[in-house]
Amino acid sequence: METLKFWLQDHPSIVSFRWSPALSWGSTWFFLISAISFYVTAAVTLHLILRFLGRRRPVPLGPIPAIHNLAMSLTSLTIFTGMLLSAKAELRDTRWLWRRTRTTPFEWFLCFPLGIRPSGRVFFWSYAFYLSRFLHMLRTFFIVLRHRKLSFFRLFNHSILLVMSFLWLEFTQSFQVLAILFSTAVNTAVYGYRLWVEIGLPVRNFWFTVDCQMVLLCCNLVCHFGVLLLHYLRGGCNGIGAWLFNSLLNVAILMLFLRSYVNEFWRRNLNNPTSYSSSKDYSPKHAKLNGSYAKLN
Repeated sequence: METLKFWLQDHPSIVSFRWSPALSWGSTWFFLISAISFYVTAAVTLHLILRFLGRRRPVPLGPIPAIHNLAMSLTSLTIFTGMLLSAKAELRDTRWLWRRTRTTPFEWFLCFPLGIRPSGRVFFWSYAFYLSRFLHMLRTFFIVLRHRKLSFFRLFNHSILLVMSFLWLEFTQSFQVLAILFSTAVNTAVYGYRLWVEIGLPVRNFWFTVDCQMVLLCCNLVCHFGVLLLHYLRGGCNGIGAWLFNSLLNVAILMLFLRSYVNEFWRRNLNNPTSYSSSKDYSPKHAKLNGSYAKLN
């Protein structure tokens, strides 16, 4: 346990981390805009090339998707554990400040005090989460190659997640600790489930990943109300401008997700009324028969 704490909490690189263009890779606005532009252009180009070639069969990818799912699940688990240990250490080291300002640890999770800078343990793992978004984007290309499906929701969602994680660091936004804990916990379960499906093992719930994403979005929405309340009761939260922008983006993602969720639910029940309740086995072969699996997941 002490070894784990050292590598995830007390390592010099973690303790001395500081977000700055000179020290952190990918920490400039130019890089962010260029990365999103390249991602969207590459995905659309690949989709158009496959349509132009008239290829109907999935492109064989071998074990690459399974390796990607394993990498994402382990990465998310590492970031979750590191963030949890680091947040605990930060609360321990600044306990004297909470007594002086009459602030509870729960309030710190939702509302950073004004003037805080993006340095230290917590922001190291926030930076790791930001970098993991690039690995997350690779899933789009797997979906295009396998199912020839490219939805606006997928491009928008992945791009916005990258922007939000960048804003967390750039403006030292409040609520990012809880948001990262929620996201990495869900991603660990979702990508572990996808790995289970990818290697051909039987599963029971087609809607598992969709429901996990729905729970994540709803939890984030509820916590945003807590941030707004503390902002007015405690005299201000750091990065509230970025928080407001991210809140609007979260609402947009939630609306698009609900629309996709409801449409898919009704489509599947109209086509097969017993599919939702009696589906016990699902494999990648079934995904070939249902392109909407790629869109929702």
